[in-house]
Amino acid sequence: MSTPHLTILPGNPDFLDLPWSRPLASWEVPNLVDLPTGVHRHVVRFVAYGDRVYAIKELPVRYARNEFTSLRTLEERDAPVVEAVGLVERGWIDPRDEGSATVITRYLDYAFSYRELISGGDFGSRRSQLLDGFAGLLVELHLRGCFWGDCSLSNVLYRYDAAALDITMVDGETVEIHDVLSAGQRRADLETMIINVAGGMADIAAEAGRDIDEADMDLGAEVAHRYERLWEELKRDWLIGPNESYRITERVARLNELGFEAAEVELEPVEDGRRLRLKVEVGGRSYHRHRLSQLTSIQATENQARQILSDLRYHETKQAPSAVNKAVAAIKWRVGVFEPMLADIESRLDGSGDPVQLYCDFLHHRFTLSHDRGRDVPNDEAFTDWVAAGMPGQPPP
Repeated sequence: MSTPHLTILPGNPDFLDLPWSRPLASWEVPNLVDLPTGVHRHVVRFVAYGDRVYAIKELPVRYARNEFTSLRTLEERDAPVVEAVGLVERGWIDPRDEGSATVITRYLDYAFSYRELISGGDFGSRRSQLLDGFAGLLVELHLRGCFWGDCSLSNVLYRYDAAALDITMVDGETVEIHDVLSAGQRRADLETMIINVAGGMADIAAEAGRDIDEADMDLGAEVAHRYERLWEELKRDWLIGPNESYRITERVARLNELGFEAAEVELEPVEDGRRLRLKVEVGGRSYHRHRLSQLTSIQATENQARQILSDLRYHETKQAPSAVNKAVAAIKWRVGVFEPMLADIESRLDGSGDPVQLYCDFLHHRFTLSHDRGRDVPNDEAFTDWVAAGMPGQPPP
């Protein structure tokens, strides 16, 4: 039997039980999992080890190496990409052949493909979320020096993120990593995205038996428009007076409101020192996620974290101001409110739902109930009402 060369990151299975001597498409192993995928040029299969699922993609050695190293580099830069955990090279096969290597990535829990999203009955109401999520993903990647080269609906995974969509890159075989992208590189990525997204929407229309005129062909162009607006807001410089230091706080607060962190603030004298040019180096779109993790050790996506932090502040207001120590209050809230509620939610699931997302759905229900009744509705009362209503999710904005 031919022996492959495996590079596997610690903390994952060794994958030695898999039949690497055979083409991926012919595998018949008990831990194979059937999951939906987008349209791919390469064979992709899924295997489960315990409660973890891994995606295995077959492709030529050069592209496999590039994808593995690019995803790892982007993960180190805190970019929204899947976790690359393994690279397998079949040295007995011509490295230019499709089956000469595979990349192993960790599959995102509770994720789904664009076909599940767009083919669903309520995509019209989710369309704006997709536009914002896709634009935000491209902005984050470009801020980290990632020229994608093949951005499409198929090359990402989607997850519900409170009342938004969290979108993550899964395919990086064409990625180029730079310190900074030029305007031309960013524009080329957007142009490729527009073409690829239009093709994806045309395919969906054809599969549904609809005329191409009925396809949502403007989706990619609208993503690009929202991208440009967000990029401009993040990258523009401000001119401030010597006595306007408060505007630094305003600028950072606005970035945080958008979910981005301020990595570095620079003040440059201009106009003979009469004014200062305020430049802010934008960090990751993970401000609320990191803040929640620091306070409570709870792991959530960005918009989930934003909503859960609001719940933490809500419970802080119920305590006497003199008794509020933020660190202690966060621990009390996690132990006394969040964890019991999450356990109750998990006990009602069949293993297919995201408990943290459902907690956010409950928070939205409690807010709506309080608004309708004109008073603060306690957790127990709101939870009983939410369960009786069938544990509804948050409607799109």
